[in-house]
Amino acid sequence: MNDILIQNTSAFFEKSFGSVPQKIVLSPGRINIIGEHIDYNDGYVLPAAIDKVICFAFEKNNTKKSKIIAIDLNEEFELDLNEPIQLSDVVWTNYIRGVVKQLQDNGFSFEGFNCVFSSNIPVGSGLSSSAALECGTLFGIKELFDLKIEKVDIALMGQKAEHWVGINCGIMDQFSSVHGLENKVIKLDCNTLEFEYHDADFKDYSVILFDSNVKHSLFTSEYNTRRLECEEGLSIIKNHFPEVKSFRDCSEAQLLSIQDQFSPVVFKRVHFVVKEINRVVKACEALDEGNIKLLGQLLFETHYGLSQEYEVSCEELDMLVDTAKADDSIIGARVMGGGFGGCTINLVKKGDENEVKRKFSKLYLDTFGIELKFYDVKISNGTTLL
Repeated sequence: MNDILIQNTSAFFEKSFGSVPQKIVLSPGRINIIGEHIDYNDGYVLPAAIDKVICFAFEKNNTKKSKIIAIDLNEEFELDLNEPIQLSDVVWTNYIRGVVKQLQDNGFSFEGFNCVFSSNIPVGSGLSSSAALECGTLFGIKELFDLKIEKVDIALMGQKAEHWVGINCGIMDQFSSVHGLENKVIKLDCNTLEFEYHDADFKDYSVILFDSNVKHSLFTSEYNTRRLECEEGLSIIKNHFPEVKSFRDCSEAQLLSIQDQFSPVVFKRVHFVVKEINRVVKACEALDEGNIKLLGQLLFETHYGLSQEYEVSCEELDMLVDTAKADDSIIGARVMGGGFGGCTINLVKKGDENEVKRKFSKLYLDTFGIELKFYDVKISNGTTLL
């Protein structure tokens, strides 16, 4: 699938600049198997890089100016490295401007370059195309000018670039884009950045994302509210159990013993968080043991928690997961990402993929009048040089 993308990107570069690129970089999107809304609640996440990528072609141009072309957008811009880096009204360029600014702010020395890029990551699908853009640009400049930068620092600078753009993201997207390994998921502690790999052999099942094609506007305000509710809940837990330093130290039994100390809403939020942290641990065990049916059950449990306790789902997503639960071809499904729209992640029996897609497409269109999109994904390597 990526061979054609690589060929087209290289050919476009040669046509644009009259030379063969010196470096070709692939930078992937990511999925998160389980552990949603847990990165800011001191738990673990379980992401993986996927085989949908941005392909970059680079060369040095021996000037102090850089020219970058976005093939898919048919747009380009030039960056003068002698001038202060500033935000632009052309949003996509800001991710690259932010990356260059991070490199400069961290004392790295490099010259101008030419770059073209093209992507097969669906934009707006929750697969973190922005992290792939940041990390791929960073990686390409590092390779082009032989800069000494560790993988973790590429991820951290990518995150800071996104913060500079104005999106206060966590570290998961950039970290998994850089550190991904084929057929491995990453159990990541978002606070310490300690991580470990677990096998991602889904055996008789394919991973398919169902894109609801909706994005409800509640996300930003509700996200901030959830964070405050969880902080309030953790404070109450600590008052009763001083040994508890974070949600990962709290058992469900402890929580249930003081349920009357919480408002009903705050209890639902913290109940989800404590159970979801445990589910991430169980999901790693299930993968290690090859117990994919248990993993599927955990996905269904997570969706119930996100829908009923954390309340970040929506009618369209709930319909997709409820229908999946009643379908013998699907052993697990849940909303993936922040919620209020976006994709569900599904474990679908191999051989039944086309029939599942046909059935869900018709039902979704009949119910909501919206076209359902599908993305078949495989667990792949992180940002790499060809």
